Amino acid sequence: MRRAFGVVAALALAACAPRLTPLTGAPAPAALPRAVLPPGSRQVVFEWQLEDPDFTGKGDGVARVTAPDSARLDFFIAGGMASGAAILIGDSLAAPGPDVIKRLVPPPPLLWASLGRLAVPPLPDTIVRVDGPTLRADIGNPVAWRATFRGDTLERLEHVRRGRVSEWLARVDATHVRYRNEESRRQLDLTVRRSEPIPDFDASIWRLP
Repeated sequence: MRRAFGVVAALALAACAPRLTPLTGAPAPAALPRAVLPPGSRQVVFEWQLEDPDFTGKGDGVARVTAPDSARLDFFIAGGMASGAAILIGDSLAAPGPDVIKRLVPPPPLLWASLGRLAVPPLPDTIVRVDGPTLRADIGNPVAWRATFRGDTLERLEHVRRGRVSEWLARVDATHVRYRNEESRRQLDLTVRRSEPIPDFDASIWRLP
């Protein structure tokens, strides 16, 4: 009985996710802009705020990023209640520590999107349409991802399940990023305070205790 209730609840939450709207604009060749990390290493200092049905919190953080595919994010909860880190190398994500830290970390493709990198699983059938400076691509058949570019910049990435947008990440502007999971009603906002290139990081940062 309890398992059946859990399945029904999960389906109900999934049904709350918005349906994927049809692509608009003129058809275009199925070639996407190169959305990759800038060469070298960079350190990004940010503030975060999480809204979750079970937890609301805020704090500071720092992301250490090295091209082509390595990133470490450290989160600090305001008031010194807890801290934790996540390491993302390619499509492999490790986030040990308090449960709240796991809630702060989107899945790898969406986490990469927050840094401007498109890294979705390889899928057949990409449909691209262009509307002025905006390019949108539906990836997969059925559609599993929708990527939105403005010029060469990745602006938004949506994860699609059963024709509904289950979660998404938007780079609102140069300093604001928003992640939302529509099924769990969880939302994370990041505000970049400083971003600067630095020499290569010590190899020890890529290991967690």
